[in-house]
Amino acid sequence: MRRSARLVVFGVCLAAGFFLAGAAPADDLAVRARQIHFSSIVLDTHADTTQRLLSGKFDIAQRDAEGHIDIPRMREGGLNAQFFSIWISGKILGPAAVQKALDQIDAIRTVVRQHGKDLLLAATAEDVRRARAQGKIAVLMGLEGGHMIGNDLGVLRIYAALGVRYITLTHFYNDEWADSSTDKPVHNGLSAFGKDVVREMNRQGILVDISHVSDKTFYDALEVSKAPLLASHSSVRAISNHPRNMSDDMIKALAAKGGVIQINYERNYLSQEYNDAYKTVAGDVSRMEEQFQKKCGDDAECQAKAEARFTKQLVDEGKLPRVSWEKIIEHIDHVVKLVGPDHVGLGSDFDGADMPDGMEDASKLPRITEALLRKGYSEADIRKILGGNMLRVMEQAERVSRELQVQP
Repeated sequence: MRRSARLVVFGVCLAAGFFLAGAAPADDLAVRARQIHFSSIVLDTHADTTQRLLSGKFDIAQRDAEGHIDIPRMREGGLNAQFFSIWISGKILGPAAVQKALDQIDAIRTVVRQHGKDLLLAATAEDVRRARAQGKIAVLMGLEGGHMIGNDLGVLRIYAALGVRYITLTHFYNDEWADSSTDKPVHNGLSAFGKDVVREMNRQGILVDISHVSDKTFYDALEVSKAPLLASHSSVRAISNHPRNMSDDMIKALAAKGGVIQINYERNYLSQEYNDAYKTVAGDVSRMEEQFQKKCGDDAECQAKAEARFTKQLVDEGKLPRVSWEKIIEHIDHVVKLVGPDHVGLGSDFDGADMPDGMEDASKLPRITEALLRKGYSEADIRKILGGNMLRVMEQAERVSRELQVQP
């Protein structure tokens, strides 16, 4: 072989060597990301899977062709702590609302008893850690809508005793004592009774969830609450200007009091382009909910499926743009740059929202960890975002509750 040919071969090999050397860390990064993810507490603060439990047709222990959550897909995605939402339409009030909420609480507690090998009912941060140590999935409960307390603090205390650990002050409509972000204000935020509700939630160790509330309700709750606030499934208004999302000023105020915003994966809340297109072709979310209720009545699972079919058709027809799962990372990164890594987490809205492309169900969650690692996030900060921040907020609320319980 001539010298010039040898030099060419050497150059090719050298280039290949550099290429391989560059590729190896990327492979190592993927392996490290999986190690971090599957050794962490991955805590999601909002899923509407409860509605599926009520149907009598859904077996959470079996991989299902529909929806976003079941035990096999939670295991595959490393999701080992999940708040299951208790939800009914904000149009249902009084004793009927209380009864429907109790039925859903019973459904959640029943499924945990039936699948005790995999699930553990959790009401404290320590319970979540115990479930993780036992190789089980921690099941927690959040009440999505203050209308379900029936204007009765005694009912609120019953929910606390049954294990409810956050209450979203409103849903899409105002309730009797708080204004919603998607309704016309009537209370100027929280009423006097609404402020009493927040105080009693503090006493009972129930987190004050400000997803869905009006901006004024948020600031009222922030002023009254002695414990940090939770936004269980909201995203960033600076990226998608939707009233369900939080402004930068709200996020700063939330963080200043130790709270956390848990990013919602709903396409409307992730993407301004999608949000604009949705309003053009479908209108506001409250009006769409009313249409699905007319079609399905009180069957929440039917409503969710009808909405999913509706939006899928619009995307397939090109009337709505596609949204990538990577928008989730953009929202997380925005919060971190704004207030640091201690005040953001995961609030998917699984089984209750339209997921972005690439985050079709709980099995895809490791993508978030790998993406954050590739962006240069430290292992410690990733673990905070996956669940550590929420555990801290739970512990703070538990401490406030103990302090208030001993006061006369």
